[in-house]
Amino acid sequence: MSTELPFFRCHPDPLATGAIRAATGTCVCCERDRGWIYTGPFYSAEEVSGHFCPWCIADGSAAERFAGEFSDSYGLEGVGEDVLQEVTRRTPGFRAWQDPHWLVHCGDAAAFVGEVGHARLAAHPEVLDQLRTLAGMGQDATAMLFRCTGCGTHLAYLDAS
Repeated sequence: MSTELPFFRCHPDPLATGAIRAATGTCVCCERDRGWIYTGPFYSAEEVSGHFCPWCIADGSAAERFAGEFSDSYGLEGVGEDVLQEVTRRTPGFRAWQDPHWLVHCGDAAAFVGEVGHARLAAHPEVLDQLRTLAGMGQDATAMLFRCTGCGTHLAYLDAS
């Protein structure tokens, strides 16, 4: 099993978020079993039966071959085309109850940290100020936490069922 996973600037720890996990199985793009599979969303007009390996996500071959995206461009206003392509076509996405969207800060896509609850957000008071509706956060609500790739500021949005 390969242990040297590709690095995703805008989703730096896909193992912690659950977007990538260790598993046997053949990648539907490269047709290799590399010991890791992607478990997140993929949006395509074509039905894709199977999983992608992280390497086919990182090099863009999965998105190109199946004419799809791992994330929607919603939320990525104001970034350059290269960043838009990086996030939507070469970065593992994440699942959310509502339409997931990527946050932007300092003119660049922020890095997705993960889905978090109130206790973890307490370490980031600047985020709590952004999410004034957190009082009801619990079983039917969570937050998607991001970190600016430039200045390190934490950002979040509330996701509820």
